[in-house]
Amino acid sequence: MKRILPLILCIIPAFAVAEPASNMVWMPETLNFVKDGNIKKGEQLAQSCAGCHGEKGISPMGMFPSLAGQTANYTYKQLRDYADGKRENPMMSSIAAGLSEQDSADLAAWFQSLPAAQNKASQEDLSKAISLVDKGNGKKILPPCFVCHESSGKGQKMDTPALAGQQAEYTEATLLEYKNGTRHNDLYSRMRVIAKQLSDAEIKQLAKYYQQLK
Repeated sequence: MKRILPLILCIIPAFAVAEPASNMVWMPETLNFVKDGNIKKGEQLAQSCAGCHGEKGISPMGMFPSLAGQTANYTYKQLRDYADGKRENPMMSSIAAGLSEQDSADLAAWFQSLPAAQNKASQEDLSKAISLVDKGNGKKILPPCFVCHESSGKGQKMDTPALAGQQAEYTEATLLEYKNGTRHNDLYSRMRVIAKQLSDAEIKQLAKYYQQLK
């Protein structure tokens, strides 16, 4: 017991100063607030987003995400995380800091209302990615991707992103950021834990697989 007590005393401060990955708390009021986002106002606000994310939310460049069809809750959370400094990007952090919570909800509603990108089916062998999506990997204790992102890649309403039609370059970069820890606004570290178990080749295949989903 004498040996255990000092260890406990060392551990407690670490937990005390640990910061949450995100300040977002999904209360019923928050979910309803995002659900009631004003699409028309969001459309007006989104005009300044077109340079990177496209006029209809489909990015013309692989390094930037397409936002068309993205779940509103996920987009709202990312904007608030940028504003709070929980997710870091020089450009987006500055933009999000100038958005009110209402602006963020309106933008999220607008992008969700748009049809997602429709890309051609890949001619590459994506069997490893399909296996990860459908079955996961028991040896690595990886759950199937469809559990959270759905078999269609459309995501879930809470805050799990839609991946279908997303730019492969962006998805790959995102997973690599989770893997190396430079992105850390995932609740409960769930994506960081998963990404660290994926090889770079698996990440690349998954990115290409989701890009061609419709």
